[in-house]
Order: sequence, then C-alpha cells, then structure tokens
Amino acid sequence: MLKHNIKALREAKGLSQEELATKLHAVRQTVSKWERGLSVPDAEMLVRMSEIFDTPVSTLLGEDVPKTSVSVPETGADTMRAISEKLENINLQLSRRKQQTRKIIRWTFVALGALIIVMLITLGLLGSWYADWDSGDSEYLVLKTFLHSFEWLLVRIAPVMLVGLGIGIILTMEKK
Repeated sequence: MLKHNIKALREAKGLSQEELATKLHAVRQTVSKWERGLSVPDAEMLVRMSEIFDTPVSTLLGEDVPKTSVSVPETGADTMRAISEKLENINLQLSRRKQQTRKIIRWTFVALGALIIVMLITLGLLGSWYADWDSGDSEYLVLKTFLHSFEWLLVRIAPVMLVGLGIGIILTMEKK
C-alpha cells in the first residue's frame, strides 16, 4: 500500500522521482525502491514526504483517518509511535518476502544439484552405451556425436556446477 501511495501522491503533485528525491535530499534510486516495494522510508523521511505531499503520514501509510466531530490533537510521540508501528509491519512483510525468495532459490539449487547427480549416476551406470552403434549410418553418427559431446561436457562441467550450487545453497541458508 505504501509503495502505491508514494507513487500516486508523487504523480498527483506532478513530481518526477528525481524531483522528489531532490526535495527529500535522497537519490532517485531510493525513491524508485520505495515505489517498487523493495525498501521503505524511515519515519523521518515519511514525515518529510507528508509535508511535501501535504497529507498526513497515516494517509501516506494507507490508513483511513476517521472523520469525527471532536478533534483530538495527536502528540508528536503518538504520531511517531504510530509511524514506527506501521513501518515495522511493512519491514516485516518485506522480510517475509525476502525469506520466501531465498527459500525458493535454495530449493532450486538443491533440485539442480540432484538432477546433475542423477544424470552423472545414470551416465556412469550406462557407460558409453552408444559406442557399439554402427558409425556407417549418418543418422546414428550425428546422434552418437551429440551424446558423446553431452557426456564429455557434463562430466567436466558437473563438478564445477555442483561446487557452485553447494556455495549457493550455503549462502541462501537462513541465518539464525
């Protein structure tokens, strides 16, 4: 919700990402990350954005501000606590998304490693079963050449790939 609000309010004010970044004393890439939901602004930055957009921080964060006949002024501490809680929820969502992505990548590495090991075991059990084929027939010769090339490449590249996948698995493990 925050990412959509930042973009909508920026566009409503007719500001480019660069112009907003300049007003916030940040870089354009930071604004872009906020709008794509890859990071969130800190509480101080949210307050400055709310001043630029001329909107309450709670609206910027996606909360509907109830209209009541009795207005109760919020203290600065209450406002900052509310902003802090909302940012904590957003950071928690980003953290969960990052953990999910990391888990998917790790299991992809595991699956690729298992596939390579199965292919190596299969090639080891079969041996060069195509070596007995009649090389006089051109169709068999092409297929035999392809299979031999595949086997040759796999046996030489597989160890490097397995080491790389192992490193990837270790790097994508959850840190406790």
